[in-house]
Amino acid sequence: MLRTTSRTLLAAAATAALAVTTAVTPAAASAPAAPVVAAVPAAGTASAPEKAPAASPPVAEGAASAFWSCSVPPGHTYTMVRNSYTCSGGGSFLTTEFYVQPPEEGMWACTTVPGYTHTAVQNSHACSGASYTKTAFLLYKPVTGMWACSVPSGFTYTATQASYACSGASYTKTAFLLRAL
Repeated sequence: MLRTTSRTLLAAAATAALAVTTAVTPAAASAPAAPVVAAVPAAGTASAPEKAPAASPPVAEGAASAFWSCSVPPGHTYTMVRNSYTCSGGGSFLTTEFYVQPPEEGMWACTTVPGYTHTAVQNSHACSGASYTKTAFLLYKPVTGMWACSVPSGFTYTATQASYACSGASYTKTAFLLRAL
């Protein structure tokens, strides 16, 4: 009797947790992320990622805002890849397809884009489409006073600091305090 009651309670708790997760996930995924200005943590401090890549493609807001493609057009980036036969020219071998999107503030992307810099990196299975990871970049438009992991064209830097956010690992890399030219 006690064992059956425990199993029933455990199953009910798991079902409730799944329902809550399902109900909360779409709202959290559609919320815009606030831009990061002068907020890269110094060496010795931990930082949680601000916006992780979605497990499935987000709903497109415009007709061509995001789409699966065999290549990445200039001025765009991609947020995930998949292996498919679509781009193999009718062949019987798998090739890579890219989920292409125009860049936007706070987006975790698999490539950097001219006109943007990145404030953090993380290892992502979404960018590799396989069991290994590739680097994803947290994109932002550069502004004076922003700590960034790279110095984009049209900017210089006035200070540096060690940053775990720029390495995506247990070691530090240099972050730069940007200043527009």
